[in-house]
Formats: sequence, C-alpha cells, structure tokens
Amino acid sequence: MTDQLASVRYIVDDVPAAIAFYTTHLGFTVRMSAAPAFADVVRGPLRLLLSGPASSGARATPADASAAGRNRIHLVVPDLDAEIRRLDEAGVRFLGDVVAGPGGRQILLADPAGNLVELFEAAH
Repeated sequence: MTDQLASVRYIVDDVPAAIAFYTTHLGFTVRMSAAPAFADVVRGPLRLLLSGPASSGARATPADASAAGRNRIHLVVPDLDAEIRRLDEAGVRFLGDVVAGPGGRQILLADPAGNLVELFEAAH
C-alpha cells in the first residue's frame, strides 16, 4: 500500500515543545494533536508519535528505559551544509561535528527531550 507510514514513537517530556521543534525546524506537519499528552506528526512516509508523560506509550515504558536512547530518526537532506546553516541561525544546537563516510555525511541534533535526529546527505 502506498499510503502506509513507518511509525516511530519518541517519549518526550513536553509535547507542545516537541511539536514546535519538529514542525518549525524539520519540516514535519501535525497529523493529530492531543497535547499535552500526545501528538502525531508526519514528514513524507515517516510518522513520529510524540508521547508525553501522561500518554499510554510513556506509561507502558519501563522505568529503567525512561532516558532517550542511542536510536535516532534518519532524515535525508539534499544539502547538509545549507541545513546546518539554516538550523544554526534558528538556534538549534548540534551534537558534535559533521561526520563523513563512504555513503555520505551526517550530523546529529537532539529534540527538546534529548531524542536524537540525524541529518544525512548521501555521497554524490
């Protein structure tokens, strides 16, 4: 089915702040909001479920797994340097520098709750 979305759940401590971050800086749109408990934002085929402390998704998470992990969403961008400039001007902080490898270049940033986002530009 072409209308299927790949869904990822991120546990966040402030759903409105997470909505603002993803829609303002990373091109997501709000599909549904039940803030402050939960929101559903999309970018292309990626559905990001933002679950606040009162949501069933967060309540189902074991206490020893409550911190953001090393997993991350991977967003492909056509011009990494331009994205870095744009986000830097908007006050978004990056975690480290650009890392290059045979497949392309990437940089990490974190959402307001500390969940990781990777911006990736494929090698030409």
